[in-house]
Amino acid sequence: MSSFHFNLTIDMLDILIVSFLFYRLFMLFKGTRAIQMFIGLFLLILVSFIAQWLNLNALNRILSSLKTVLVIAFVILFQPELRKALTQLGQNRIIGMFLKVESSGTVSETVKACQLLVQKGLGAIIVVERDVGLKNYIETGTRLDAKVTSELLISIFTPPGPLHDGAVIVEKDRIIAAGCILPLSQNPRIGRTLGTRHRAGLGLTEETDAIAIIVSEETGSISLAREGKLKRKLDLNALRNELVAIIGIKSAETVPAA
Repeated sequence: MSSFHFNLTIDMLDILIVSFLFYRLFMLFKGTRAIQMFIGLFLLILVSFIAQWLNLNALNRILSSLKTVLVIAFVILFQPELRKALTQLGQNRIIGMFLKVESSGTVSETVKACQLLVQKGLGAIIVVERDVGLKNYIETGTRLDAKVTSELLISIFTPPGPLHDGAVIVEKDRIIAAGCILPLSQNPRIGRTLGTRHRAGLGLTEETDAIAIIVSEETGSISLAREGKLKRKLDLNALRNELVAIIGIKSAETVPAA
């Protein structure tokens, strides 16, 4: 009897784990173009179970022969979502609490640069790397490895400079690269009014834990993208507070008044 209860407990635990995994996959794909493909794949798996249960030999053989193809198709079709899920899985929040960027001057210089960019009517996208490395995106731009200063940021984003159209990537207190190309967001719920810079900032934060500061050339508004979500029309104080909360700041650092 005890063995029966043990097996029943294991079976229930197995069902709960599988259900949780399907739920997390559904939530991961929800709101993206992959949701229809996910539902279709789920239906194929369901049909396969039904075929085995009812001993539908012909149908079962066909579905069994398609298993390898389905696995390959799953990896290809859901590549962005799988990359995002694996990235999130590899992030250690406990360690991340002790590895916050605490670079003196980074926040103040970034906020000052955004203020000047708005005044000059210039557009920009500034990415701050966090726990997940951005090597793939750094390699699409021009390496600089220079200290973060508002003057350098303004110089980079002033046309007709060759790097003004791309993104700047910041690691701690260093500008690692400029003119970088970022992936555009695939979220179909994004408003059509958002331009390429906003879509690129969102796209990167959908795949990594980086944050992206976007200054609109058309409207002069400042936005901050994080975890695939966008906070728009931030004033300088709100931007400063967001950056301090997310990437940290040393107690000795002073931030200029807005």
